[in-house]
Amino acid sequence: MAQRLIVIGGDAAGMSAASQARRRRGRDDLEIVVFERGHFTSYSSCGIPYWISGVVSGPEELITRTPETFRTQFAMDVRMRHEVTAIDLERREVVARDLEGGGEVRERFDDLVYAAGAVPVQPPWADTDAGGVFGMQTLDDGAALRAWLDAEPQPRRAVVIGGGYIGVEMAEALIERGLAVTLIEASKQPMATVDGDMAELVAEAMRGLGVTIRTSLRVTGLEQRDGRVSAVVTAEGPMPTDVVVLGLGVRANTALATAAGFPIGPTGGIRVDRRMRVPGLPGVWAAGDAVETLHRVSGMPVHVPLGTHANKQGRAAGINIGGGYATFPGVIGTAVTKVCDLEVGRTGLRESEAEAAGFEFVSVVAESTNRAGYYPGARMMTVKLIAERPSGRLLGAQIVGWSEAAKRIDTLAVALWNGMTVDDMTALDLGYAPPYAPVWDPVLIAARKAVDALAALDR
Repeated sequence: MAQRLIVIGGDAAGMSAASQARRRRGRDDLEIVVFERGHFTSYSSCGIPYWISGVVSGPEELITRTPETFRTQFAMDVRMRHEVTAIDLERREVVARDLEGGGEVRERFDDLVYAAGAVPVQPPWADTDAGGVFGMQTLDDGAALRAWLDAEPQPRRAVVIGGGYIGVEMAEALIERGLAVTLIEASKQPMATVDGDMAELVAEAMRGLGVTIRTSLRVTGLEQRDGRVSAVVTAEGPMPTDVVVLGLGVRANTALATAAGFPIGPTGGIRVDRRMRVPGLPGVWAAGDAVETLHRVSGMPVHVPLGTHANKQGRAAGINIGGGYATFPGVIGTAVTKVCDLEVGRTGLRESEAEAAGFEFVSVVAESTNRAGYYPGARMMTVKLIAERPSGRLLGAQIVGWSEAAKRIDTLAVALWNGMTVDDMTALDLGYAPPYAPVWDPVLIAARKAVDALAALDR
């Protein structure tokens, strides 16, 4: 009898695992069954804001492989609109409910990949039957919001709650759709993944785009009229709106895993080893937004839900299931986004995270142009570096700028990944031509400034 692999979740991590296992195991040797509760497989949820804004014309552009592709080309039994409701580790079975046809199925497994992803953080006040309130986690969520924006009466006002990546990107998308947008953030700044001084640059760009930003303000409820959301309630009174987008972050979707007895780490994600095995549960693997992983700089467990990590983790799990050997070595928290033409990048630790991890450090901010100053289109960018004292080891970096800014964070991410010091970085052999950089690249200028700051403190 062929061995059977069951995969829970048909997006990045789950389908990467299934695909790698299939490439290494013959069709007669391994049967693969995938359960996905939504309507789509292998899609880019990061592209949803650009579909909402109209930059991307339709959801099909965000789909890498359809369920039919996996069925015909990869010989997988992909069951869409099926929600797994229980995992029986003793009997090595899962129970799934057909969300459209009704009924329940019970399927055995030899190996199990848990790739159920993450779910939006939803406070009690957001649990409403009013139309016009949307989380933004799946392609189905994006389709629902698109339908609401296109329907009559068309919304004119929007409130985005939460100023993280999704909140910032959705605020821009809704502005581009012609709505009046207010972004509400409970903390002192939007974009809390960078330090306050850098976040203020992002806030300025958002205001320039036309977004009204309200910080240090908490939402306490929603009002509705005729079954549609009509206002967001805050301590300062109600804010009228026609649509609400929740950008309050996500948490690991571990309800099933917890009920089955999977080990859950301090971040709320499933604990896994470097090969993506769930400790103590033979033949059980987990990957993607449902797991926690190691931060390579702080040494602490973190939950960083990004498609890049999900694909790599799923790939590692699938290679191991297929009889090979692969590991996922951890993350350093690299991410990029944009607000209109303003680009934002970060990697490693922020100041507060470096302090919490017990590092002594210096931080410097350097401003430079993205190109040679005399070349047309030269604009300013701001680079912030955080370096350990006294070693000078890079701990974190942030960049905010107008063009060629965000992808410069990759240079800093490679330096961070390999444990380089800021002194090492001053001699990096980076590409130079007037259309792309000044003679001293902004990364090198920031590294030199960090070296000088360390020397000044150690005199």
